[in-house]
Amino acid sequence: MSDSTVQCWLVEREFGDRDFVTIVYATPDGSRYQQRQRSSTALRTGPKVTAATEIPEDDLEPVTDEDIRERYATEVERTAERYDPDDPI
Repeated sequence: MSDSTVQCWLVEREFGDRDFVTIVYATPDGSRYQQRQRSSTALRTGPKVTAATEIPEDDLEPVTDEDIRERYATEVERTAERYDPDDPI
């Protein structure tokens, strides 16, 4: 198990039914990601969703679809241009 982390940026936020929000953070090149689900209540009362976060390398999944990889890389670039890593968004 690796102790190293990777700074990942928010690339997707999807509001689903059942009061859950799916949040996706991706590496700058879009090749790996982590998906999280939080309730809308947790979003209001818990830790803020920030533009970027440090994620352990072992917790990242590969992005196997080239179109999604490119979209994630583009979203990382856009988010990084607009926000500092610790900015809540």
